Amino acid sequence: MAYEGMLAETVRFAGNNGDIIGGYLARPLGSGLHPGVIVIHEVFGLVEHTKEMVRKFAAHGYIALAPDLYYREGPGEPEVISAAVRQKGGVPDSRAIGDLEGAITALRSVATFSGKAGCIGHCSGGRQTLLFACNTKNLAAAVDCYGGRVITDELTPTQPKAVINMVADLGCPLLGLFGESDANPSPEHVARLERELGKNKKEYEFKSYPPDTGHGFFADYRPSYRQESAVDGWQRIFAFFGRYLS
Repeated sequence: MAYEGMLAETVRFAGNNGDIIGGYLARPLGSGLHPGVIVIHEVFGLVEHTKEMVRKFAAHGYIALAPDLYYREGPGEPEVISAAVRQKGGVPDSRAIGDLEGAITALRSVATFSGKAGCIGHCSGGRQTLLFACNTKNLAAAVDCYGGRVITDELTPTQPKAVINMVADLGCPLLGLFGESDANPSPEHVARLERELGKNKKEYEFKSYPPDTGHGFFADYRPSYRQESAVDGWQRIFAFFGRYLS
């Protein structure tokens, strides 16, 4: 989609341990202050679909930044890089947290940043959104769109602790958007996460969409896309961020 009144560009900033990583940033033009949104890409990497989301947030008045969590793998086709990352067990959680903290710092360097930031992610990015929200004090709101492996007994060197066991440390309100026919996270896992949030007296909103809606329903470039659910989801996202980031 063509947008006006914004600047969108590829950027570099310091991530985990000071490593320089890439990202894609879009912001409204003008001198007014705007809240920020960190957009975490799916398992497929920083593809055009993610960049379009960044521009969509900028069109709605946010300074949006999508960090490239696969940047260290070097240049190449997204599917090749994504496969290489998966073969290594995924992005290490500790490194992802450091890169996302670096993204917050990068937002702070933008003169028109208001000081409030949210985070949103889909698929693996949904899990990393919740992971980050449980390990930072720098978010005012977080949106988890069908993040899988939040509940797992398969701990690995890159993911040494299940995110559900971090929920007690969640530091901001959470919006969760899920599909009832999704297998990861399954409706049972969504219900268990909701119970854990309630037990820890966390502020959250969950919405699960009808049985024809599964994983990846926001991805309008894939067969998994469900327009009605996605449109409703976007309305909820902007209402949620409008409430907590303004």
